[in-house]
Amino acid sequence: MLKATQILGSCASGLVWKPRCSGGLSFISVPTKPLSYSSSSRRVTGTNSSFLPKFPARGTRCLRPFHAPSTRSESNPDGGSASSIAVQPSAGNVRKINFCQSCGGPTKHEIPDGEEKMRAICTVCGKIAYQNPKMVVGCLIEHDNKVLLCKRKIQPSYGLWTLPAGYMEIGESGAEGAIRETWEEANAEVEVLSPFAQLDIPLIGQTYIIFLAKLKKLQFSPGPESSECQLFALDDIPFNSLAFSSMFVTLNLYIQDVKTGKPKFHYGTINKRPGTSPSDIHAFTLDYHLQC
Repeated sequence: MLKATQILGSCASGLVWKPRCSGGLSFISVPTKPLSYSSSSRRVTGTNSSFLPKFPARGTRCLRPFHAPSTRSESNPDGGSASSIAVQPSAGNVRKINFCQSCGGPTKHEIPDGEEKMRAICTVCGKIAYQNPKMVVGCLIEHDNKVLLCKRKIQPSYGLWTLPAGYMEIGESGAEGAIRETWEEANAEVEVLSPFAQLDIPLIGQTYIIFLAKLKKLQFSPGPESSECQLFALDDIPFNSLAFSSMFVTLNLYIQDVKTGKPKFHYGTINKRPGTSPSDIHAFTLDYHLQC
């Protein structure tokens, strides 16, 4: 994953972004009180608190997996050593496919030979239907110590604020998709500077890739899916009116980097609480947060 982000070049300038390791991995400290820290599971959680303690660095390898030790937690129920990540499979939200997408024939649901998951298999042509996560790409646009947010004019999360972002299309790169989504939602022309965060949300089958970007010119206005677009100073970001947990996490990570003066690349898994709505941005834990 990191190799892919290391070779990403700026769309306009042709410059290549090369990350510099900060000398270890840790959870983050957020003085603006948007996140909290759970001592029982040692994971970032989406409730209000004054800070998140930093864990001591463990070596200098960039993006080395790290999981804090705990007496007992969901990801390590038996306690014991936590020197490596034991990732548990997530059921996620999988659609039941009743008809073949190739020939229209009825499907049966069983585990194919050599596989481990239930699949929809066509009873006519035998084709197996695979469901894969969706890639969401977007831009965190910096301008004069402010960030550009859009107020959504569509569901879900109608009337709430988000970074310009959306589903990546076939035939485009992640950076190209982020630039396109920014134009569609904010009528803004931007230049991608570097990758900023990858946030996986297994429960809903989505992966977010957010890029740092800058405005090519100080012009923006709401697109068809937005009712407003506005540059917010960091202290004025409407954390109580953000559309999604992914935006909540991304903006907190960005604020922390600005305050430390050390921009990083972040990876984390947002584990949403089953049964919660997309706009319930506090119903999550941020696990396996790595930064480089």
